[in-house]
Amino acid sequence: MRITIAAVGRLRDGPMLALYRDYVARLSWSVTLKEVEERRKLAPPERIAAESRLLADALPDKATIVALDQHGRSLSSEDFAARLGQWRDQGAGDLAFVIGGADGLAPEWRRRAALVLSLGAMTWPHLLVRVMLSEQLFRAQAILSGHPYHRGA
Repeated sequence: MRITIAAVGRLRDGPMLALYRDYVARLSWSVTLKEVEERRKLAPPERIAAESRLLADALPDKATIVALDQHGRSLSSEDFAARLGQWRDQGAGDLAFVIGGADGLAPEWRRRAALVLSLGAMTWPHLLVRVMLSEQLFRAQAILSGHPYHRGA
């Protein structure tokens, strides 16, 4: 299974990028990070629409889409792993995680997505979300393979 993380904004050198790279390096799944930026000064609705077009262009054709959104479903690590395992076992070739910018994702992503996922009720910086996602991908892989990394309650 190939994974694409399409995200608004760019991680700069520093601890967040180092953590992201560390978790991705541990994965047996192929992970590609595609970062997009809209640099024009736009009102939030126009910015969200422009970012949406850039995100759509960054995705592989026919990918199963997971939209990260604060109003999405909050899953346990075990349930997230089970969902990834289902997609893997059903032959999903490409899985794409979509992370919006500071103003969020366009509503169309919630309609297009096979899963709208929340990383909890708290608000997280959108640049930190890719680090948290990469850790959960590694944790899911550990759960699916029986590796002792995950010691959930």
